[in-house]
Amino acid sequence: MNVLTIRDMPEDFMREVVDLAMQLKEEDDRARDDLRGKVLISLYEKPSTRTRLSFETAMANLGGQSIVMDFNSSQISRGETLADTARVLSRYCHAISARLSKHSDLEELAKHSTVPVINALTDLEHPCQALADMQTIIEHGKDKGKLVFIGDAGDNVATSLMHIAARYGMHVVLCGPKGYLPKGESLESAWKSGAKVEITSDPVHAAKDADVIYTDVWVSMGEEAAKAERIEKLTPYQVNDELLKLAKPDCIVMHCLPAHRGQEITDSVLDGASATAVWDQAENRMWAQEALLLKLLGPGTKRKQREKPKKEAKPFWNLGLGNESVESEAKEEPIEEEKEEPEEKEPEEPETKKKAKKESKPFWKGFGDESEGSEAEPAEERKEAPEERKPEPKSRKKQKKEGKPFWDLGFGDESEGNKAKKEPAEEENEEPEPKSGKKPKKIKGKKTVKEEESEEGETTGDKAAGMVKDLLGF
Repeated sequence: MNVLTIRDMPEDFMREVVDLAMQLKEEDDRARDDLRGKVLISLYEKPSTRTRLSFETAMANLGGQSIVMDFNSSQISRGETLADTARVLSRYCHAISARLSKHSDLEELAKHSTVPVINALTDLEHPCQALADMQTIIEHGKDKGKLVFIGDAGDNVATSLMHIAARYGMHVVLCGPKGYLPKGESLESAWKSGAKVEITSDPVHAAKDADVIYTDVWVSMGEEAAKAERIEKLTPYQVNDELLKLAKPDCIVMHCLPAHRGQEITDSVLDGASATAVWDQAENRMWAQEALLLKLLGPGTKRKQREKPKKEAKPFWNLGLGNESVESEAKEEPIEEEKEEPEEKEPEEPETKKKAKKESKPFWKGFGDESEGSEAEPAEERKEAPEERKPEPKSRKKQKKEGKPFWDLGFGDESEGNKAKKEPAEEENEEPEPKSGKKPKKIKGKKTVKEEESEEGETTGDKAAGMVKDLLGF
């Protein structure tokens, strides 16, 4: 919750703060620990005495800590925005009090802060002063009487005082020259609440039978250029002994200080018995600040949590690393929305092509002397008649031998004795001679295998050459 104006402050909250302030003053315990571990940062654009000291003392009495930052010693003087300042200060503290020239700047600060922001004075209102003033009026028993503000009746103090006193049911009279009266919007708001608020430019009429006479400086901070003009117009509205005679005998005089003696108030009035409430006001600033801070930060209050950006949970492999582009993420759509188009069926192949299809074979099959034509075809498709095997020539039958490695083909220094050992296998394959006892006819120019083998003088090289020719089918 922010405390920016009395006008927008909930009435129950306002009354609780004032009641708690009176209770704290009565207890007078200045070593509490209610706000232990809590930090208040006070931001000052304008100089301050009572506002600054009352906040610092209040935090110390409650066990908290206060940090003061002024514009000149911070980066605000070099152009850092109040929005950025609010974001940063919110992470260092639990509440911010700000004394600024423009109320719009306070609203900007509060807009971007995540901790309570307290108006320590702006050009529109001074709510912290009004809370202490109402406490003082109640302590002096004047909360049902007539409150008269004389002087610049349109300033921030008069505006806050009008709203809080009217809500407590007091008869409020605002007295000042033309141009120094409350603004229409603020006045209309007070009237709508049912408060009795009177506007006048006649100080004699205003002071008659007053229970409380309140005044403030004529030249506020930032109005120094118009000092002479303001003093001239406001001189008839000075609080002096003659004006005080028009009020009730027990009337109290109030001033928010600092006082410019001889302008808005005389020495005799400020130092007189009627003005003792002025010093009560100053003290009550501390008690009112303590009550306000306890209501905002005390036990049972919760710090506003910062909203964290929400991120979609993704598996670790889909975190956008690598060469994944933004466009590729956009392509990812929910599975429900994906509608695959039906695959077009390929036209059936003719039977001739089907026959050409072969079964897949492992890589080790199909090597060696196996030709494409010799690949196995399905048994159903093999309907060709088996080829008739032509009888091999006798010479080839005789040459068939057991498979041997190439190094054992009979090359080199193989002797005739070794050759003889290998001949029986060949002789077994020879066709038997006919029973008639007739010897095979001898063709002219050709020799039988036995004749070739038994021929003397035949070299091993000639023998090998013949064998190779027979093997190759020459």
